[in-house]
Amino acid sequence: MRIAFLRGLSACLALALSAAFAQTPDPGGAPKPAGLTFEVATIKPAPPLTPDLVASGKMHAGMSVDGARVDIGFFALSDLIRTAYKLKAYQISGPDWLSAQRFDILAKMPEGATKEQVPEMLQALLADRFKLTTHRDTKEHSVYALVVAKGGIKMKEAAPDADAPPPADDGKKGGLVVGAGSNQVRVSPNSDGKGATISGGAAGGMKMSMGPNGTMRMEFKKMAMAGLVEMVSRFVDRPVLDMTELKGDYEVALDLSMDDLKSMAARSGVGAMMGMQMAGTAPPDSASEPTSSIFTALTAMGLKLESRKAPIEIMVIDHVEKMPTEN
Repeated sequence: MRIAFLRGLSACLALALSAAFAQTPDPGGAPKPAGLTFEVATIKPAPPLTPDLVASGKMHAGMSVDGARVDIGFFALSDLIRTAYKLKAYQISGPDWLSAQRFDILAKMPEGATKEQVPEMLQALLADRFKLTTHRDTKEHSVYALVVAKGGIKMKEAAPDADAPPPADDGKKGGLVVGAGSNQVRVSPNSDGKGATISGGAAGGMKMSMGPNGTMRMEFKKMAMAGLVEMVSRFVDRPVLDMTELKGDYEVALDLSMDDLKSMAARSGVGAMMGMQMAGTAPPDSASEPTSSIFTALTAMGLKLESRKAPIEIMVIDHVEKMPTEN
């Protein structure tokens, strides 16, 4: 039971980190040379996660800006690049190890700089300390189009006053806070020990609970299609585009297999960083098989994923060092 819970917890954490690091894509062209830089920045490898550390709520993760101080915890190079250039994960074309090593960064902004300028300063930091060079490209890419199935939607519209579910055991020990500001996410174990509640972030809030036959149920009181697309994209091997033409918010419930959850956590790097044995984990693209639980869960809501082709703007990593230059 503890192993199953920890696997579920790793999935919760992967989703929480994804929500905390969510970015709005930057439609701009080729990256411009960064003119603004941090006055000083210290980069260190982040300590490995352990299940006990996560459960205690003492993990240093996410990004916070307090005055001139920028504190970044547990970011992989892929997270830094996504944040610096406002990209989605699928828009980065680079080596697999970009998500392997995690870093803690403490930096000081120059006088007069604002938090909105942090991405520009991160671009300069990546170029200086990791020797990052890139170029932009647009390629025809295999995508999934999220569409309404022939029978129509089977979801209920969310109540106008529906709020995100409150954090379980709010204010008590055991909760984990990731990120800051509008991207802050809290992960709190459910009182029955079978899952957790994630509140905040891009999706607003989610309750995860362990179901029969090794499944995990995700419940959202209020979710727009943009949030659902963001969530579904974690479980498949290609970009997901919203083509439902549905407006407003809906009650969403997804019943997912533990194999799909483990696969998602493994791709995010969280399972490995927790030192978990992921034996039996499905291959990375298993959740993109039509028989996987994400497809079944969408069908139950009157939705489906259709394979299509679409032009996608990507950033190609020409060169980047695995470790930064010395502080």
